Amino acid sequence: MSDQSEKIESIMHEARSFAPARQFSKDAHIKTEKAYEREYKRSIDSGDKFWAGAARKLDWFKKWDKELEWNPPVARWFTGGEINACHNCVDRHLATRGDHEAIIWEGEPGETKRITFKELHKEVCKFANVLKDNGVATGDRVALYMPMIPELAIAMLACARIGATHSIIFGGFSAQAIADRCHDAGVSAIVTADGGYRRGKPVPLKDTVDEAIAGNADIKKVFVVQRCRNDVKWTDGRDIWWHEAMAEASEDCPAERLDANHPLFILYTSGTTGKPKGIYHGTGGYLTYAYTTTKFIFDLKPDDIFWCTADIGWITGHSYVVYGALANGVTTVMYEGA
Repeated sequence: MSDQSEKIESIMHEARSFAPARQFSKDAHIKTEKAYEREYKRSIDSGDKFWAGAARKLDWFKKWDKELEWNPPVARWFTGGEINACHNCVDRHLATRGDHEAIIWEGEPGETKRITFKELHKEVCKFANVLKDNGVATGDRVALYMPMIPELAIAMLACARIGATHSIIFGGFSAQAIADRCHDAGVSAIVTADGGYRRGKPVPLKDTVDEAIAGNADIKKVFVVQRCRNDVKWTDGRDIWWHEAMAEASEDCPAERLDANHPLFILYTSGTTGKPKGIYHGTGGYLTYAYTTTKFIFDLKPDDIFWCTADIGWITGHSYVVYGALANGVTTVMYEGA
């Protein structure tokens, strides 16, 4: 056996290196390997100071009193500070980049939408008011069970704007998975769609939600985006068409001043290796990390168009489809299908 093994030639080892073009390195946020190593060392040796420097690139309603309070396993970043994630992703770009595209979306059947920061601000404010008009307030938990459509990003940012904690549930999960997560998080409202396209066919999301919340008296409202125009069952007084509510909503909704550690979202593990575990992310610390890693890892510049192919239902999608890209004022691409 050993004789045979010695004759096997491995082609998995790659020893070549490819130097970047000089102009690419010159224009990069971090220009050399040495500069990267220096910044990395600073982030390890003086983590609280490093991240405080990164946080100063964001807009704060009130500066923090202390960078970090660390009581394992709980980390509280920027205690005493006040911030809003939606303001940092949308409002702060309006004066200089209002007409710049925030989202480029392509649906699986082939239709497209291009949404500027001004248009995104308008839609987010309107849905934030829809939520408030239907009893959703700061501190409430809202589940999002949706396809990869612009309304998902709008709903996330609207929740962030008013301080409602969102819990996104991947659009391929079962009714039982929805029920478990909604019960655990104490969800009072759900945003969904009649359906979403995946592999050429509409997936009936509203039907799955109806099954998941049957008998759950805590869920007062279900907001439904009309995406596939498939037939859905309707519960009067609970179910609300997105387009009908948006047609009557005000475009004026100031962003709430929120404590830096206010829970921006709860995201659950997939549950493939045991009971799903919900982890909440505080606003200031999470947004600082998403903003900074998006900027430096992908070396994003103001006129770049960035496509993270992850579904927003996963943490990668939260950070690099929505919050990180938009906090940097960069155009993000969303694609609906599989």
